[in-house]
Amino acid sequence: MNYRVVRKELEIAEYIGNSEVVALDIETSPLEEYRNDEKASLNAHKSTITCISFSVSKGTGIYVPFHHKAGMNADFVDTWEWIQNNILMSEKLTVVIHNAAFETMFFYALGCVPQCKIYDTMAAAQMTLKTDTEFRKLADSGLKTLVPELLKVKLPTFEDITDGKFFDELNSEDLETIRYACADSDYALQLYHVFNNWFDENLPKHRFIVEQIESPTAVYVGLMKYNGVPVDLTLMREKSAEARAQISQLKEDIEIMTDGVDIGANASTKAFKDYLYKTLNLPVLKTTAKSKEASDDEALILLSEWCEKNKSELVPLFQMIKEYRKWNKLKSTYIDGYLKFLNSVTNRIHPDLMPLATETGRFASRNPNLQNCPRKDNDPIVIRKFIHANGGKLLLSLDFSQIELRVGAFYCRDERMLDTYRNNGDIHAQTTSVIFNIPFSQATHKGANFYKERRTIAKNCNFGVFYGLFPKGLQRTLKFKAGLNKSIGECTEIISNLKARYKGLETWQREVKSQAAEHGYTETYLGRRRYLPNITSADWGKKSFAQRCALNTPIQGTAADILKLAMVRIIKGLPERLWFKPILQIHDELVFEVPENKVNEAISFVKECMEQKPFEDFDVPIIAEAKVGKTFGTLHEICQKEG
Repeated sequence: MNYRVVRKELEIAEYIGNSEVVALDIETSPLEEYRNDEKASLNAHKSTITCISFSVSKGTGIYVPFHHKAGMNADFVDTWEWIQNNILMSEKLTVVIHNAAFETMFFYALGCVPQCKIYDTMAAAQMTLKTDTEFRKLADSGLKTLVPELLKVKLPTFEDITDGKFFDELNSEDLETIRYACADSDYALQLYHVFNNWFDENLPKHRFIVEQIESPTAVYVGLMKYNGVPVDLTLMREKSAEARAQISQLKEDIEIMTDGVDIGANASTKAFKDYLYKTLNLPVLKTTAKSKEASDDEALILLSEWCEKNKSELVPLFQMIKEYRKWNKLKSTYIDGYLKFLNSVTNRIHPDLMPLATETGRFASRNPNLQNCPRKDNDPIVIRKFIHANGGKLLLSLDFSQIELRVGAFYCRDERMLDTYRNNGDIHAQTTSVIFNIPFSQATHKGANFYKERRTIAKNCNFGVFYGLFPKGLQRTLKFKAGLNKSIGECTEIISNLKARYKGLETWQREVKSQAAEHGYTETYLGRRRYLPNITSADWGKKSFAQRCALNTPIQGTAADILKLAMVRIIKGLPERLWFKPILQIHDELVFEVPENKVNEAISFVKECMEQKPFEDFDVPIIAEAKVGKTFGTLHEICQKEG
């Protein structure tokens, strides 16, 4: 391998030359005060860049040491400035990075939002097939996993090289140090060519998605990860004590009522289940996948309803169990669960946001999952108030209005739907009119009989019917999510009316399922593919699920692509707006922390990025609704004219 150490900007420039593609990799080490934290090197608030390596051709690389404790280092200030200006901020240069979100955190810590054309080989790996019908997962996409598999070279591990030391404790002039640092950029570059050749031969559209969507999205993820989510620690600790008291009281009351049955932390113990079905001899209204008596929330709702008619004296027990479970969930998941991941330096939560963790291309969140904050109607604590802007800052949220329904209207080409959106109409009122065969004026009149119930049904139909909603599924959704009891016959009539009046809908669904059965996969509009091996299965359950995926993916996946394209535009505007802090993504919503005196400027900037036509053929207006507030639980809407 032709790897060498360099310490001058001129040497870097000579090596890179006129190359249009350059791979880079960084090694990091903890700051002195965090040397006892074994994970500090991964935290851009607790560590710094030890060195950067570059590669422009197979088998070659240069290594630029910055902060080694042994051996000579480059001048960090001057060299970093050159790298930033000539590489990271060069819009003409393609920079290959394996796990671009990680590197971005450290560049951002130095005030740099990269404007080069980032190519993330980790994202590319997840857009390539592992088997004939299965794409690689994040766990399959590490550099040390991919290189042996695809390039037939076994790379030494970090532990092999460091032997328990931090990277800055290695000598910058040692051959093994240079070799290890350069190999990561060299092999990232080789993977870049491997993946692009694979895309060109098999899935050209996935190359476009990697280059134009997923790689810049990885940069955006790095920004969010570094900024973190500000929280109100005092309020969290106060609510933790409140939850503990509620749980204790509820458990005591339940034990009195059940003669001391052990209900555990979530009222799901075998003892409690035996109490329900053996001691009380209640009917089995729902079973588990193993045909055992169920005791989940849905089963308890059914039992509570049965008791209302047959054993009313037991209704208070089910009410207490419901409250007990709710408070335990709030405390374990949203209070203790959030506090567990508090960063000791920033006093913020820095979740892992994963843009390729779902088959439709939607984000997922872990450590902790901040995408599942409970809604106000089922949260006496108001967990969203924990997310709290500090100092002279405010939280700003921009949420796509009904983006999946707009994408669905675009796909099915139903003129009634399209006209509603093009004229800034009310799609839920339109659907209310359609399924109940009432005038539109009556559907929008809040004082009309059954207004709220009908609108609730219409909303659930709108959000489910594109995905092949069945009468039984609608009945279940209305019962357990909306508290409405409708017969199978009523649900059948509702869906029938919907399809009869939205004529383009059923035609589109039929065509999508037919094409999926013929090809074995479904795609988003930009070509993000999802294989459906069970689409022609003889097992009706498997086939039915695959058909729903065939309908779901084009809509949900295209909506996800539209959001990511907005992120790409936001990145382009950040160098001159470093005060603007992306902190969170939740489904169709982007959340930011901004100075109070910059709110209007921020809204205008983000709306422009989100409401642009995502691709040439898309002919449905896109609306991003802005909300602002001191906490995530007290956001208030900002009218468009105010923004």
